[in-house]
Amino acid sequence: MSEPTATSVLRVEGVWKHYHRHCVLRGVDLTVDSHEVVCLIGASGSGKSTLLRCVNLLETVDDGAIHLDGTEITDVRADPDDVRKRIGMVFQSYNLFPSMTVLDNITLAPRKVHGVARARAEEEARELLGRFGLSDKAGAYPDRLSGGQQQRVAIIRALATRPRLLLLDEVTSALDPALVGEVLEIIRELKESGMTMVLATHEMGLARDIADKVCFLDQGVLLEQGTAEQIFTDPREPRTREFLKRVLDVRRL
Repeated sequence: MSEPTATSVLRVEGVWKHYHRHCVLRGVDLTVDSHEVVCLIGASGSGKSTLLRCVNLLETVDDGAIHLDGTEITDVRADPDDVRKRIGMVFQSYNLFPSMTVLDNITLAPRKVHGVARARAEEEARELLGRFGLSDKAGAYPDRLSGGQQQRVAIIRALATRPRLLLLDEVTSALDPALVGEVLEIIRELKESGMTMVLATHEMGLARDIADKVCFLDQGVLLEQGTAEQIFTDPREPRTREFLKRVLDVRRL
């Protein structure tokens, strides 16, 4: 089990999750420190996305506890809306509002949830759009953007609330390979800026490049975790070795 530290932002302790009779998470322990980037890897169905959804309280845990900055957010008395004010989440399917412009998509949560004045919210949104090369898309609607642009807007929308923790769920999996690079570049920039992030990803190159810690999930068990160098060059568990060999061999085809 990862030991909590004074700088721990997220602490997951013995989390179990079932869907009917199917067990999706089996006693998962995970600690994420401030400014740390943690990548979750594993086959489809291994529990990566479910773990992120549990952290953001989109799913309830059946056992165990999740702490954000030392406070248990899985306590029945916790307010999920208050918790989500401190967590940004980006989904693989973008989830932008199609009837709203890019600017309105980005400013909605700051204005409606955080009470930021429209002028200030729009100013900060335009700064973020400029930072990530989308200044000219503020007035566009999502259906006029490429998949890569939509995903970049989704990331910007999550950043607009200044989250304590950013969760990214397979954010490149729905993209054409030609568009993946522009999204990965944003993630690398966020890493350099010190954003605390947990990513579920199938991009092994990204995990190797940016992760402070890589966690391998197998059938709901967090089977192995370590530095990117340790996991990718000398994994301890046979199942980790098998998974990486299979994935990396496919990438070479």
